[in-house]
Amino acid sequence: MKTRVPIALAGASALLVLGGGLALFVGLVVGGGAEPLILVDPGEAVRYGLPIAKGLVNFGAALAIGSLLVAAFALSATTPAFDTALLVAAVGGALWTVSAGVTGFVTFLAVYLEPISPSKEFGDVLWLFMTETDVGLAWLITTGMAATVSVMALMVRSYALVALTGVIAVFALWPLAEQGHAAGSANHGLAVSSSFVHAVFAAFWIGGLVTMAVIVWAQRPAAKEFATILARYSTIALVSFIAVAASGVANAVLRIGSCEGLLSGYGVLVLAKVVALTVLGLFGVSYRRSLLGKLSASRATTAVMARVMGAELAVMGVASGLAAALARTQTPVPEITTDQVTQATPAEILTGEALPPEFMWGHVVTQWRVELIWALIVAFGIFFYVAGHIRLARRGDHWPIARTVSWVAGMVLLAIATQSGLAFYGVYLFSVHMMGHMILSMAVPLLLVLSAPVTLASRAIVARKDGSRGAREWILGLVHSRYLAVLGHPVVAASIFALSLIVFYYSPLFEWAVEEHVGHQWMILHFVFSGYLFAQALVGVDPSPHNPPYPLRLIIVFATMAFHAFFGLSLIYGTGLLAPEWYGAMGREWGLSPLADQQRGGEVAWSLGEIPTLVLAIVVTYSWSKSDDRKNKRRDRQADRDGDQELQAYNAMLSARHAADARANRG
Repeated sequence: MKTRVPIALAGASALLVLGGGLALFVGLVVGGGAEPLILVDPGEAVRYGLPIAKGLVNFGAALAIGSLLVAAFALSATTPAFDTALLVAAVGGALWTVSAGVTGFVTFLAVYLEPISPSKEFGDVLWLFMTETDVGLAWLITTGMAATVSVMALMVRSYALVALTGVIAVFALWPLAEQGHAAGSANHGLAVSSSFVHAVFAAFWIGGLVTMAVIVWAQRPAAKEFATILARYSTIALVSFIAVAASGVANAVLRIGSCEGLLSGYGVLVLAKVVALTVLGLFGVSYRRSLLGKLSASRATTAVMARVMGAELAVMGVASGLAAALARTQTPVPEITTDQVTQATPAEILTGEALPPEFMWGHVVTQWRVELIWALIVAFGIFFYVAGHIRLARRGDHWPIARTVSWVAGMVLLAIATQSGLAFYGVYLFSVHMMGHMILSMAVPLLLVLSAPVTLASRAIVARKDGSRGAREWILGLVHSRYLAVLGHPVVAASIFALSLIVFYYSPLFEWAVEEHVGHQWMILHFVFSGYLFAQALVGVDPSPHNPPYPLRLIIVFATMAFHAFFGLSLIYGTGLLAPEWYGAMGREWGLSPLADQQRGGEVAWSLGEIPTLVLAIVVTYSWSKSDDRKNKRRDRQADRDGDQELQAYNAMLSARHAADARANRG
């Protein structure tokens, strides 16, 4: 069986590579991606070698990421299929490493425009390119992270380490998302996010399918057993299809611009890719509606499934080849030109866009900017929570509607803080940024905590019984881990929540968050996560290893209020501008001066930030009173059952003391 695994992997890879290679060649011809450059041409080898190498990078990354996801979410660690998935991941990581290194080198040749030479000068220039330029560093970092993924995939066998390896692999795609067409897009944030989402979920989809094909071709599992694994993968594929489609639409809107752009070479390749993705979607529909049921009922063999997967791999290869060709094709919407850079205003230099009109409150609801990563989190979050509520209702279990309303409200607020005019103008005004901060760190976490998502997941998601880990097992495992037990302790959570204000705003982290897109995403994640830990420790409905007494909870709440006041006052009376090379260099002529606007941000932090904290105090007080009521009711019921023996014992103790005092006085 072990000898069949490499053969099956080679066969699956051949189908992808053949389909992808043909589509890449046609795409380069149609889109003109490999035509000689007008001024200085690096040569045919570089023009064709670069997209081929990038295509292999995408394929290697997909093998590594998709197989790790299948191992983590679909397979039992005690089965041969689990080891097969990790072997696929290791091979994919190795291919990813080599092809990324080659791509970085060929990219250098495309820029250097000189023949390869063993001279010291050539080596020095290559080293300078790889270590000092953004493009070179991106490929260097990707190569190193891919090598780490490959080595770890060979060594790890526990679910936790498999998940860690997968996280490293996913983050290794971010440097690549910063390059290519995304680097020159006017809406840089959306371009980078859509490219990253597209690459990650395409990797889930492609790598997962290759892993499933290798399992069915090499190990030939029983029909019912494979149907279970395939059903889990089909859920992954469905989510990936939605994310790939959404990110593809975002990319197309940014780079095609208008209907006329569809007639360009780039537009034709996009339409061809849409057709390929539609065919792949139809394959997915056939999985869920027909083949899965037949496999489960043993009315179809895995041989039928193997042939279907072979056809799907060929079509997926075509889609991947078209994607590689698109990366080398000129977009209808031109990238930022040299003239635009030399004549740019300060705001355009910093943000890539012209300075907007003066902020008005109406802009919060009229000025929207899609941040695809958080838009998908909001959409999937609402869908899966509501689906869980409906599942409980259908089987007759009660779930409070107030919790569902709380979850949806929290997700809507998350969308407002990351997509609306608050996010748009927060780039230019510190005070508006601080409004978004207060929503993300205080309001959103409180609403999410009160909705008890972990409890809903534990009740609505079917538990696995074959030793594998699904969403339920991963959620409960994370919640009950010793890491969250430490981070979730009330004192620790409150310290992280409060001190991160000072550490973030009075350190280079703040400048990183406003200047770099990846820093901005980290900032949002940190605010929401730290706020969630804090709210969960104080008013959490979900089970927790900590149950602090209510007086301590109130002390923590009031201490947090005082800390917020201190932070707000430090901004109100501060005379030093935070991130001066950003807010102070924006060239904004409307509104308050940067320092006055920062001081207004301090007022927002003090006033607006205290509202959710006050709500926390009210919830803690209310829970305290309800807890006392429950204790009193339990005591009353116990007294009714045993004739109030506790009170009788207490009276007897008082009588004994009185008698002892009387004897002592007589003596």
